Amino acid sequence: MDEAHAPIGLAASRRHFLLGGLGLAGLSLHAAQAWAGQGLLAKAMPVDLAPLASASSSATTNDRWLKAIFAQPAPHASNDGSQGMWSTWPSREPDWIELRWAEPVTTGHISVFWAQDGWDVALPKAARLTWWDGKSFVPVGASAMLGVTGDRFNQLDFPPVHTDRLRLELTPVAGKAAGLLRWRVMSEGEPPALAPVVIAGVDRQTVLGGQTYLSGAAHWLRQAKPGALRWFKASGPGDVTFADENSAITSARFSKAGDYQLQLVGSDGGKLARAALSVRVVPPPPAQRLDVVYTTAFAMDNPLWNARYKALVVNWIPHCIAQCERTDLPTGRGGLDNFIEAAKALRGEAHGGHQGYVFSNAWVHQTVEAICLALMVDPRGDAQMMQAQAHMRATLERWIPIILAAQEPDGYLQTAFTLADRKDWPTRWNPGNRANHEGYVAGYFLESAINHYTLTGGTDRRLYDAARKLADCWVANIGPGKRAWFDGHQEMEQALVRFGRFVNDVEGQGRGDAYIRLARFLLDSREGGSEYDQSHLPPARQYEAVGHAVRAVYFYSGMADIAAETGDVDYQSAVMSLWDNMVNRKYYVTGGVGSGDTAEGFGKDYALKQDAYCESCSSCGLIFFQYKMNLAYHDAKYADLYEETMYNALLGSIDLDGTSFCYTNPLDHTERTQWHSCPCCVANIPRTLLMAPTWAYVKGPHALFVNLFMGSRIAVGDVAGTAVEVVQRTDYPWSGAVAITVNPAEATRFALHVRVPNRATSALYTATPAVEGLSELTVNGQPAPLRIKNGYAVIERVWSKGDTVAFMLPMAVQQIRASDQVEATRGQVALRYGPLVYAGEQADQASLDRPLSAPPSAVWRGDLLGGAIALEGQWADGSPLRAIPYFLRANRTGAPLAAFPIADGQIDFAPGTKAPDKPKVASAQHALPIARVWLNRT
Repeated sequence: MDEAHAPIGLAASRRHFLLGGLGLAGLSLHAAQAWAGQGLLAKAMPVDLAPLASASSSATTNDRWLKAIFAQPAPHASNDGSQGMWSTWPSREPDWIELRWAEPVTTGHISVFWAQDGWDVALPKAARLTWWDGKSFVPVGASAMLGVTGDRFNQLDFPPVHTDRLRLELTPVAGKAAGLLRWRVMSEGEPPALAPVVIAGVDRQTVLGGQTYLSGAAHWLRQAKPGALRWFKASGPGDVTFADENSAITSARFSKAGDYQLQLVGSDGGKLARAALSVRVVPPPPAQRLDVVYTTAFAMDNPLWNARYKALVVNWIPHCIAQCERTDLPTGRGGLDNFIEAAKALRGEAHGGHQGYVFSNAWVHQTVEAICLALMVDPRGDAQMMQAQAHMRATLERWIPIILAAQEPDGYLQTAFTLADRKDWPTRWNPGNRANHEGYVAGYFLESAINHYTLTGGTDRRLYDAARKLADCWVANIGPGKRAWFDGHQEMEQALVRFGRFVNDVEGQGRGDAYIRLARFLLDSREGGSEYDQSHLPPARQYEAVGHAVRAVYFYSGMADIAAETGDVDYQSAVMSLWDNMVNRKYYVTGGVGSGDTAEGFGKDYALKQDAYCESCSSCGLIFFQYKMNLAYHDAKYADLYEETMYNALLGSIDLDGTSFCYTNPLDHTERTQWHSCPCCVANIPRTLLMAPTWAYVKGPHALFVNLFMGSRIAVGDVAGTAVEVVQRTDYPWSGAVAITVNPAEATRFALHVRVPNRATSALYTATPAVEGLSELTVNGQPAPLRIKNGYAVIERVWSKGDTVAFMLPMAVQQIRASDQVEATRGQVALRYGPLVYAGEQADQASLDRPLSAPPSAVWRGDLLGGAIALEGQWADGSPLRAIPYFLRANRTGAPLAAFPIADGQIDFAPGTKAPDKPKVASAQHALPIARVWLNRT
């Protein structure tokens, strides 16, 4: 599929929440000839050749942003991003953007409308136009410098050139990005007979029985004749029915499952252009989703997880509590003080203003949820953990009244609104304040209430009742016949479904259904916006992972919920397509997502630079998304993936001691700090990691599914009519021996589904040797047959207390190669042992630039970072090689712990909102420890 030629759909500024769509550009030659025939023109009227070119740039960016430069109508100002913009990343290096035609064109005039967004996109310092003379790019003449004035087209006339390539070379202002809104290239003389430019769209998956929405586009230099554009099936096992085969924008249905290729063909004067897209038609998911295992009191008994949980409980969560209670933070402010001031405002008392970002309530709610989860962990006699848990219980008793006092009488809760100046934020759910995270904050409150209820067994309903009141407030005000709404940052959608399911389980009688219906309405309302927050198209018509990665995975998680709850085939098709695009084209070997080629988000397919963004919050959201897919499809591959994300992208985001965290998780270096100007990850990380029972097990009416292998004792609730406790004994991932003891309250027949790990789920990566399956499967010491279904070993029997299933998971050192389409990792390999991805670190060897020799061996080192399997061998030059688990990186720097990141405050974390003051302290410049996942191969 070739999408590089012309605009389609909607585009977004990297920084701003932009609205609008791209139109078709260019004046047709047909109109010019008509005017000439009437004697109005003495010669061929110039036409814009730009839309018939493909665009590329020095900056790795989303292709649709490049296409934005062809859009119509013309912008009215340099900050008019309503039709999208292209821009570089802030840099001091020269950048370029290039147009290339299928055959040479002649031009002597261009015009450019520069972008300027008031944040990091500024007018360039200088711009020069060059052309390809067959050997190199050369200036178009002595006066090749283009004007750099804002709010208008900058014109450049030059001696006509005949070429197939033009390049604008840009010199940005130091520390700023340069950007374009439009670029026009006018023809000189009679325009050439160029084939039309045709775009089919993105590859996708479709659930059998549903339809796929085709959003093609085509550009002609001359006016298209009737029938000049047509869709047809190029290949596939069944019939394809198009709603309108002659319309670029239409839909298609398929008669059989399998792989299809569709083509969109345009013709003009005997010249053809075609573009293709692939559609994989898949069977629908099971009619009934699996059920959640709620996190209740549990015990962890596993070397790795014991240490990680202790660091979270003893150090990290108390640190989050302390930071949320501080009022003197130079940046990253906005903790408990906002609730105190909002309560004063509601009582009519004198009060202070809101501190920090509009969404700063989020890290308080996340910390509450993390506290509740930490209190459900059995300390097993550890004095430090018991002392920390006592502190947390006291914190809950202190915080809960403060939080609830800030809730408005009808249930609404966001302190930023309560304390806002009504001139700036006049009403709730106001489109002019869509970026203010009302649903994001409310969603985290709902989720915290769930785990507070399970912590207390329902004996303390304060947060639960307040959450019901908040959810009822939203239901009363938003929905069909009420108010249409969608939030700039998705979170409320998945929270409403999670809370609605919980209410149904607690109260019955469908009392949570209204919340699930509202989640569907909020999702359906997303359109007419930008890719940045995934509001550019209705959810059911989105097939590519785009925009801000955290918003995206939260969005896709909510969509997966609704697909499972409603059985909506269009939602199912969109969710499968988004999952496929992300996992097979935009997914890091560590299980992280978000390259950072866009604003904290996804880039184009296969753009997986090693200096990745991979925000910790996106890993949290991705685990939720993969988990929801597991619930819907009963397929182990989704658990394979969230295990990968958990052990690699997320687990190491908190340091070994629990004193610092990573906001981003690159694959070539790491920066750990105590806090952040946007501390959205600080409590999201522990609240995700501490939900072990939820991630480890799911269940059906007569089945229990084992998704993670963790030495533990966990009550999974009712299975086939009886309460069941499961005990795992394993030191996985350090070794592969696992024993699972099933303790039902009464002897009961059900099926135990044990995940059989598959390390080859993403098509992006190939590992050697292949490691799959499990061996030595026994039940109560007797060999058991291995029956595999959807990636699970299924053992169905009458289970009695003490019945034990034991097996071995294969553990071997693997070398991983990425697809050749991933330019950043060509000629390199990554190392893996079990679920753990490894990294070479400069603490163990001076240079990581040498090629590997033979594959290393797995060696237990009890004195290494608390005890770990290291991979040891030799570099090609014979010097010793050591690689450590990626999650253990950056724990041996010897440098003082930084309070805030080096670049803190240089990113707009909440476009469209009133940003808090920039940090009042400058972080010390500190060297980033080098820990490299991808190593050179011999």
